[in-house]
Amino acid sequence: MTDGETERAAPDPVAPGRAPLLLVDGANVVGSVPDGWWRDRRGAAERLRDRLAGRAGDEELVLVVEGAARGVASVAGVRVVSSPGSGDETVVDLVRSEGKGRDCRVVTADRGLRERVKALGAGVMRPRQLLAEVSPDEP
Repeated sequence: MTDGETERAAPDPVAPGRAPLLLVDGANVVGSVPDGWWRDRRGAAERLRDRLAGRAGDEELVLVVEGAARGVASVAGVRVVSSPGSGDETVVDLVRSEGKGRDCRVVTADRGLRERVKALGAGVMRPRQLLAEVSPDEP
C-alpha cells in the first residue's frame, strides 16, 4: 500500500443519513512529524485539531487525545475525545460504538491498531495522507 491509498475492510451496510466517521489517533498523527511536538504535547494536539477544523468534507471528525494532551477542547467541525488511558483503546471503543452501520475510517500508522479496527469493519488512512489534505504545504 502506498501513502496515498486508504485500506478498507468490507464495510457494514451504511445507515442512510449518517455522515461518514473519521477517527484520528491524535498521538500517532502528531508523532508522525518530527517538529518538536514532544516539548508541548497539548499544544501539538491543539494545532492538529485546528488544522483538522479547516478540512472540507461531510464527515464527522473525531480527534482522540491521550496523556498530556487530555483536556484539549472541541471546536466547530472537530470533536475531541480525551482518552482516560490508552488512546488505542478509546479509538477501538469508538469504532465499536459509533462506527457500526456507517462508513468509518481511522487515521493511524500503528500497525496493531490498524489491524484491530479493520477487523471491526473500519477503513484506515495513514497520517501522511491526512496531513497532506489538511496542510498540503507543510511536512
